[in-house]
Amino acid sequence: MDLALADVTGAEFAHTTTYLNTATCGVLPRAAVAAVHALADAAGAGHPAGFGDFETVGRVREAFARLTGVAPQRVALGSAVSTHVGLIAAALPAGAEVVLVEDDFASVLNPFVVRGDLKLRFVPLESVAGAVCAGTALVALSAVQSADGRVADLAAVREASTGYGARMLVDATQAVGWLPFDASPYDYTVTAGYKWLLASRGVSYLTVSEEAQETLVPLHAGWVSAHSVWDSIYGPGAELAHDARRFDESPAFLAYHAAEPALALLERVGIEAVHAHDTALAARFRAGLTALGHEPVPGRAPIVSVPGLADRRAALLAAGIVTAARAGALRASFHLYNTEADVDRALDALSTPA
Repeated sequence: MDLALADVTGAEFAHTTTYLNTATCGVLPRAAVAAVHALADAAGAGHPAGFGDFETVGRVREAFARLTGVAPQRVALGSAVSTHVGLIAAALPAGAEVVLVEDDFASVLNPFVVRGDLKLRFVPLESVAGAVCAGTALVALSAVQSADGRVADLAAVREASTGYGARMLVDATQAVGWLPFDASPYDYTVTAGYKWLLASRGVSYLTVSEEAQETLVPLHAGWVSAHSVWDSIYGPGAELAHDARRFDESPAFLAYHAAEPALALLERVGIEAVHAHDTALAARFRAGLTALGHEPVPGRAPIVSVPGLADRRAALLAAGIVTAARAGALRASFHLYNTEADVDRALDALSTPA
């Protein structure tokens, strides 16, 4: 680890609130803000540098691949998780059975729901592995639940899926960036880049195994999806990239220029160190809530959900403490820029009667 976590908050971030809402959107590091400003300034001045840099986009692909344990050739880039999931949903034959988690994040569910000709089975998170059967074509679930931080038993689901020959899609949006995560065992993973990965909206990642790449049709193939990009700007029928890049969308350059220094920071710190830091803060918060007479949803993720306290969000915000209200609960989430003082400040605010 090249960068001590104790030095991160002041040196790398400039937020002025007690920010406990990474599960909604992460805080941009100073270097990411500077990269966005530089690109926007160049665009405003009419400089060619303002067009955006495909080499930067390529380095982002490589950094994400390193973080998730796959080759860059398995990574496609886009702007939204739902677009990636839509590709996978579109590839299924009519009548295919998909096992989904009830109340999972809508971007994981809706692309399958709108098909209208699939057999969908919604099951509780803890029942997914047992729900897979001989007729299941695909299992799709979030590695970590957005609403309350519950962590899926991916190993058990993978074992069941493999045993019945079903493919598996994992939404790793609420995992990658704090949880050591290996995407290689899964046919497909999708990850938004603007939460724990500290970029902005407009960055998303799709990983596809080499074998599963043959199951998808690159429905939104453009010139950036071509094998030879600059030779494929005009005319139909360009030869597409031979790897997952054929599923690329045209990049939102401002977002991808922000993503490069953000991912570099996470790599310098190390995901194992981030994991230890984030989960320790969440454990401190859970213990403090219990001492105050509140019962958070049990778990080990840095996402802490407290049923019945959603109405406290506005008062916390007025006190400079940023949280979220989800599914009737107050949700706080802790990342590398948070400290024990942030935890204690939130607990002090919640100790005061509403």
